[in-house]
Amino acid sequence: MTLRLIVFDVDGTLVDSQRDIVGGMQHAFALMDLPAPEPAAILATVGLSLPQTMARLAPELGPEGQAALVAAYKKTYAELRLFAGSAASSPLYPGARDCLEALHAVPDILLGIATGKSRRGLDALLDAHDLRPFFVTAQHADIHPSKPHPSMLHAAMRDAGTEAAHTIMVGDSSFDMDMARAAEVTAIGVGWGYQPARGLDADHIAPDFAALTGHLLHLAK
Repeated sequence: MTLRLIVFDVDGTLVDSQRDIVGGMQHAFALMDLPAPEPAAILATVGLSLPQTMARLAPELGPEGQAALVAAYKKTYAELRLFAGSAASSPLYPGARDCLEALHAVPDILLGIATGKSRRGLDALLDAHDLRPFFVTAQHADIHPSKPHPSMLHAAMRDAGTEAAHTIMVGDSSFDMDMARAAEVTAIGVGWGYQPARGLDADHIAPDFAALTGHLLHLAK
């Protein structure tokens, strides 16, 4: 039996967290008396770690100002999540759980996560949706360089005991696809995320979770 590892991005792939991401980011900028970025500009950075996000959204501030923005955003986002609850703040996309259940039921398929979220944010999300049982490895921004550096995928493969030839990355952003290329794993893009699917350098684009599930099960044969 050859083990296959399928690694999922989180925001824009498994859950739709854009309302709180955009709201939290705009409020963080307001707290520092800065003009808020447009929602499209904010969503284009989702997937990066927060320091890299702020460097793109506010390059004029420099490292100290960007670090202050990171702190303001973390505080604001945590407050929004606490107010709504993690499950409502970041709801699963329709079909996401069915997909995870179908893949998890196959003995030689292992599942993982590679996300720009912090460990605290990821833990809250996994607990809110009872997703922990699905994943054998969960890589986050607290312990890795930002995507598209391949560190998260390298660590996921070590945890799972799989090789690049038997590993798949699923995500909605160019950062996910570039990370997959850097790690020499198969790159699968999704059609419902925060970046236009036509702009993703993917081996395959899945228009919905039903199509994604079928394609992943086929690749894992």
